[in-house]
Amino acid sequence: CMNYLFPASYAWGNFSILAVGIWAVVQRDSLDAIMMFLTGLLLTVLTDIIHVSVFYPSNDYLTDVKRFSIGMAIFSLLLKPVSCYFVYQMYRERGGE
Repeated sequence: CMNYLFPASYAWGNFSILAVGIWAVVQRDSLDAIMMFLTGLLLTVLTDIIHVSVFYPSNDYLTDVKRFSIGMAIFSLLLKPVSCYFVYQMYRERGGE
């Protein structure tokens, strides 16, 4: 997002899931909110893999800022399964099966 390396769909997808996550945390009694957040996280894992693999620049055009931006995108992608685990635990605590 930082270097306009990825298209706008990358930012819109991740920021919209962030908004759903805030809604899921604030509304503690809603099982639908946490389920939408978990589904959105799993969907963004798939779309992030696609974005990184398709829009990764060649070595000729890889500057330090682009390298940092790609690194943060990969780091975010690696943390999403951990987030999914914790969101699933919240889902189970709220009565999900």
